[in-house]
Amino acid sequence: MLEKQPRSRKSVSEPGLTATDHYENELLACGCSRIAGVDEAGRGPLAGPVVAAAVVLGRFSHPFIRDSKRLTSGRRDFIYDLIIEHADAVSWSVVDHTCIDRINIYNASRKAMCEAVTSLSPLPDHLLIDAMNLDLDLPQTSIIKGDSLSGSIAAASIVAKVTRDRLMLEYHDRYPVYGFDRHKGYPTARHREKLHQHGACPIHRSSFRPVREAYARSSR
Repeated sequence: MLEKQPRSRKSVSEPGLTATDHYENELLACGCSRIAGVDEAGRGPLAGPVVAAAVVLGRFSHPFIRDSKRLTSGRRDFIYDLIIEHADAVSWSVVDHTCIDRINIYNASRKAMCEAVTSLSPLPDHLLIDAMNLDLDLPQTSIIKGDSLSGSIAAASIVAKVTRDRLMLEYHDRYPVYGFDRHKGYPTARHREKLHQHGACPIHRSSFRPVREAYARSSR
């Protein structure tokens, strides 16, 4: 987990309010000043961790802050660096495959989100969360498709996605036969083919059916 504490703001191009500032503006009008967007990346893959991020954007805005799935990897990296530099606070949490197998992916995602939020200091006034409710004693709003509707959640989705992708690139160096540099552990046809050929590696999620099947084949 990492917490980036607020610091003096450098000059940055702020193109003004984007189409995804509605929820933040309503909360600001109600007196909230520290609003954190929360999202995760990695619920669907067959391998690797789930990563959650919490981002307090403050006054920072940029047209590339949108659902991370709608950005190219190059644009995600670009806006990730800007978020890290100019947001008021950024934190993230990584929950590995062993925990996912122990408590299931839904609970692991919630655990990662809670850890990302509670590592912020001071804590936010309000949370905007992508389609999730968290067991935290903090005011919160769960928003379906939140990464498309809230700038703060979109920023968190970018931080979580880039952080996880970089971790999967490191895993690719350890286990190159699976092609983690291409699919990042998601159940693509190529990944399933490699899983069938080589069996599961140490970072595969044994509680996911295709991985269980690979283990079963290897034990015959």
